[in-house]
This record gives sequence, structure tokens and C-alpha cells, in this order.
Amino acid sequence: MSDVSPRSRRRALQSATAAVVVALLLWWLLPLGGTSRPSGRVVLSTGVSTGVYEKYGTLLRADLRRDLPDVTVRLLPSQGSVDNVQRLVRGDASYAIATADAVATYTAEGGPGADRLRACARLYDDYMHLVVPRDSAVRSARDLRGLRVGVGEDRSGVQLITRRLLTAAGLGMGDIRARRVGIDRMTRLTREGKLDAFFWSGGLPTAALQDLSERMPVRLVPLADLIEPLHRQGERSRYYRAAVMPADAYPRMGLGGEAVKTIAVANLLVTTDRADTRLTEQLTRTVIRSRDRIGAEVHAAQRVDLRTAVFTDPLQLHAGAARYYRSVKP
Repeated sequence: MSDVSPRSRRRALQSATAAVVVALLLWWLLPLGGTSRPSGRVVLSTGVSTGVYEKYGTLLRADLRRDLPDVTVRLLPSQGSVDNVQRLVRGDASYAIATADAVATYTAEGGPGADRLRACARLYDDYMHLVVPRDSAVRSARDLRGLRVGVGEDRSGVQLITRRLLTAAGLGMGDIRARRVGIDRMTRLTREGKLDAFFWSGGLPTAALQDLSERMPVRLVPLADLIEPLHRQGERSRYYRAAVMPADAYPRMGLGGEAVKTIAVANLLVTTDRADTRLTEQLTRTVIRSRDRIGAEVHAAQRVDLRTAVFTDPLQLHAGAARYYRSVKP
């Protein structure tokens, strides 16, 4: 007959159960593969020079070097969102920034590898800008017919939205004299009098536009009147929302110092299901924790928030990103 009392057996069982619970919690909260630090090489595809993607990527790389010292981070300039998505599925980049509408368009069109795309976080919103010289007669996008208009590079999210905005305004690319160039060249051509207007999609404020407004008198044309015809274009246009650019975003632009009504779309940090789970978890952690430091230099990044970061429609979260959000869930 055993000398162990029922009370002792209960205590032993309770201790064993507690140990199992603690072990499971540690397994759940710690990165996959234990506590060792991720290592390897990461390629982050950003955007055009002088754009917000490029600036955000540069600052994020500095924080990744601090948090992930065994990971080498390379920045890869690009033409924009469409280019970034294509680079991900080709394997030319590990992570990239892209607008939700660009991702949705690629997946809806059944692009190669679209089913492998995953999201790490919703970052901040891009605002659509229509910039003209201050003395321009253009008061709406409908007034652009026959004018010289910068529309963004061919694989940019700017051009993707611009085409849809023109359609909403009753125009097409054939109704304007389109210049397919990026923000760096659009601002220069405007200063030289070689562009009558240009479209830009970016976070607030975009440094290139601030610089332009200090070099010549320009203003922003409201675009919010196009939101309803834009939404009537179908499912791929549901990612656009009416938004307001505050007057202090560009103190030297606007309409008499007033806020400008426009259209916005969310930016996502995107990867594929091939990305390492442990690395992606740690990278997502850095993205969220770095908000205030990056936001001090890139004001748009102040919008990165743990509460909204998980809303990455049209993509599901990468397993590593989901693991991070579960670990910090109250």
C-alpha cells in the first residue's frame, strides 16, 4: 500500500499541471526556435528617392540593426507599390511597402504567386495629391483635359490610383499629355514650367512637396468629389476613402490656408509565406516599437498603431506577425 497520502498526490498533480501551463505559455510567447536571435539577410523594397517609402525604410533599417544585430538589411529603391509587389513574388525582395489597392489589384488579377502574399502590419495612409501652380485655372481633376500631367512611373501605386481618378473624372490617359515620371522628376519639371499638374500618392508630409512649395507658389486641388464615382468602379476601389489633408501638412500650399479634401489609401508592410517566422515576428515588433522615433522624422509614421496594425485587408497576416500580436494582446 502506498505511503503517499491523497493530499500529497493532489499537490504533486497541481505542481505538474502548473509546470505544464508555464511551459506552454513560454512556448507561445517566445520566438519560434527558442530565444536565439534571428540572423541572415533581408531586402526591403521601398520607393523612389525623396518619397516617404524611401525615408521610412531608411529609418526602419537603423532600428532593425539595433534590434536584430545578426541580420543584414539592404534597402532596394523601386518605382512604387506595384513594383514592390512584383519584387516580392519574384523573390527579389523579402519585405516591401505597398498600398492596399495595389495588393488587391495584383491578387484580383491572379498575378503569379499572389496566394503567397502576406502582411506584417498596416502602417499609415497615403494621401492623394493633385499639385498645380498657384495661378493655374485647374480647380478639379476634370479640368486636366489636354494638359501636361505627371502621373507617376509605370509600376507605381501613384499611376494605379491616377488612372482610376481620371476615369472617375470622366477622363482617360489619352485625354491628357501624360508624363510617366516619379516625384523627383515631377517636381523639377513643374519648377521648369514643363508640367501643368501632377498626381502624387504619399504620406503627410512628403518632403519633395514641401521643398517644391518653398521654391515656387503651388497649391493642392481637392479630389474628394471623385470618391463616389471612384467606388462605382468596383471591388478594387473599395480601399479608397475620403480624407482631409490638414492645412499645416503643407503650410505653403492649400486653398487659402484651409484643409484640403482628398482621397486616402492604407499602406501595408508586405512579405510572403516564405519569410522566416521568427524573423518576421521580431521585425514586426520593431515596426511597432519604432513608431515614435521614426515618426519624429516621418510624420506619417506617427499613425502606425498596435490597435490598427492587424487590419491588413486584403491580405492575411504572416504567421510570425500574428504571433507577435498575440504576444502583446492584453
